Amino acid sequence: MRKTDEVYRKILLAGMKFSDADKESGLYFRTTDEMLAEFDYLGPEKAREVVITNTNKIADMIEEIRPIPKGTYTPNMEGAEENLTNMCYDKAKRIYGDPLPEVVEARLAKELESIIKHGFAVLYVIAQKLVNYSESQGYLVGSRGSVGSSLVAFMADISEVNPLPAHQVCPNCRYSDFTNEEHCGSGYDMPDRSCPNCGTKMVNDGHDIPFETFLGFYGDKSPDIDLNFSGEVQAKVHKYTEQLFGAENVFRAGTLGTLADKTAYGFVAKFLEDKKVSVNKAEINRLVDGCVGVKRTTGQHPGGIIVIPREYDVYDFTPIQHPADDSSSSVITTHFAFSYLHDTILKLDELGHDVPTKYKMIERYTNTSVMDVPMNDQDVYELFRSTKSLGIKPEDICGTQLGTLGLPEFGTGFVQPVVIETKPKNFSDLLQISGLTHGTDVWAGNAQELIKNGTCDISQVIGTRDGIMLDLIRWGVEKGLSFKIMESVRKGKGLTPEWEDAMRAANVPEWYIASCKKIKYMFPKAHAAAYVMSAIRIGWYKVHMPLEFYAAFFSAAPDGVDAEIVMSGKRGVEKTIEELERKKKEGDTTQKEDAMYAKLQLVNEAYARRIKFLPISLEKSDAFMFLPEAEGIRLPFASLNGVGESAAKSIAEVRDRETILSIEELRLKAKLTKTVVEVLQANGVLDGLSETNQLTFF
Repeated sequence: MRKTDEVYRKILLAGMKFSDADKESGLYFRTTDEMLAEFDYLGPEKAREVVITNTNKIADMIEEIRPIPKGTYTPNMEGAEENLTNMCYDKAKRIYGDPLPEVVEARLAKELESIIKHGFAVLYVIAQKLVNYSESQGYLVGSRGSVGSSLVAFMADISEVNPLPAHQVCPNCRYSDFTNEEHCGSGYDMPDRSCPNCGTKMVNDGHDIPFETFLGFYGDKSPDIDLNFSGEVQAKVHKYTEQLFGAENVFRAGTLGTLADKTAYGFVAKFLEDKKVSVNKAEINRLVDGCVGVKRTTGQHPGGIIVIPREYDVYDFTPIQHPADDSSSSVITTHFAFSYLHDTILKLDELGHDVPTKYKMIERYTNTSVMDVPMNDQDVYELFRSTKSLGIKPEDICGTQLGTLGLPEFGTGFVQPVVIETKPKNFSDLLQISGLTHGTDVWAGNAQELIKNGTCDISQVIGTRDGIMLDLIRWGVEKGLSFKIMESVRKGKGLTPEWEDAMRAANVPEWYIASCKKIKYMFPKAHAAAYVMSAIRIGWYKVHMPLEFYAAFFSAAPDGVDAEIVMSGKRGVEKTIEELERKKKEGDTTQKEDAMYAKLQLVNEAYARRIKFLPISLEKSDAFMFLPEAEGIRLPFASLNGVGESAAKSIAEVRDRETILSIEELRLKAKLTKTVVEVLQANGVLDGLSETNQLTFF
């Protein structure tokens, strides 16, 4: 923009090893006076004609164009509106009976009217087809983001989150009760109760999530339906999308890779060093700021799939390209980053996640359905307060105070201290914690201080974006204004003086107003609910079927489980954990070591619960799966450091196909390298096998 900005260009060119990085380019955006000065050799009149008159003339000759057309272009699907309506009412009546309770009917009718009126029905039908396809392959799908705010999404089996107010419904005679006399924040927190009509145990459900957080106050916001598929089936789901719409209409969402802070800092430091220039910290920061965010490369969204309607061409909306300009890549992405195309064409978020894979492994090992797990088992909630449910003490597991290791989103070193401080009692409290730990400036320096000072407890602080709207409505703030305030606060835009006045007029406490002003980003309640439901389901198996839980966990996420360390016993595992903790404190661990640390904590916990790990066996081990046996968990071939995926697969295939008589035979038939054979021998896997098939008579 200015002549002085040239230094940033020089830093970038030097950082990318351009030989002419030092050359003055004279490339900057000149003012009219500077341009006139550049052409002063033509004389004042001619210079003015070249610089001002002619440039305007050319501009006037060009009609107004937009690189991206106005409007929304979603693919057509015959009968989508009717299909969606029928699907929703069929499921609603299966759960709540016919006629539907007024609260269900009113919410469903309002949502469907809004979705159909704004042309979003097709998006719901597509999402339903994708979920249905994944489930037909044996893998459940997790919803993410705010899609669970929609009752239509729940009734169409897109989301497992029921956004209705907390309630109870009889699975037998369909009697329902929405009175919620206990004022529970979630149906899962309601006490168990028998149906007053037929005596059947009632189902508790509902998380009280307003529809507005998904599609806006007028139901006209373009919906983002984000789904978590198992990594095992994600590629098939992408292929299925191509079958639905035609491969020529389906593309990956493109992304822009920009220069990160650390890289920019490295460029600046090297530039100054080469120039032998010493400057103060403020100047270094100025130079770094000038380089951060500059486009470095292009990439692809991890699960974003763009769908172009059949009657249009992709070039009506965006150029296309190979990511990172790699023409050998089979992937084709949009050239424009999807953030620019967001409100124009459809993007499906078909993301990969390990929770659906863990569900699949648990179901395979236990012969049960994770969907049948009770959501109010107090032994499971105890995991978020202590290690009591696991039958062990913190000192048995290197001082870890909770039983949440291995539970989605609750087992990390960042979340555990928050759980310890907030002392959650029920599902609603866990929802709050999930929101607090995924927001920005929501916990530290905000809710944490309020809880510490005794101003309020975990159930009263602002945890999720939806909570703001619901809280304000309960205090008496007008519904439309409550929505506006929620939207502003969740985006980090704070409150206007008029809004503060309206909040004070409704007796909203001062601490609540102050808390709103600190927030930079807030998590949707529906996303938090999906996370907590996963944690409770998996936690139930951790408490009640531990052998299968640990085997399934390691099978679904094997990175970091080193068989040699595991087989060194509990003491050996603890020793490695202590060593990794020391390195962590010094900030000296690699990504691989961080993964190992998390897995070894779980291995140590399994040992503390008297679960054995069985050595790798040529006859019994799987290539990749940790198999539950009567005596313990059998380690797979791939858990040996030095045995790669293809070698592990090859060993298992040869073993399953025929009897192996010697080490030489295994090496040749499985095409193993000398190093792999040595690793197998060193770990006793080949004990009992002779070197060759040759018979010895003497």
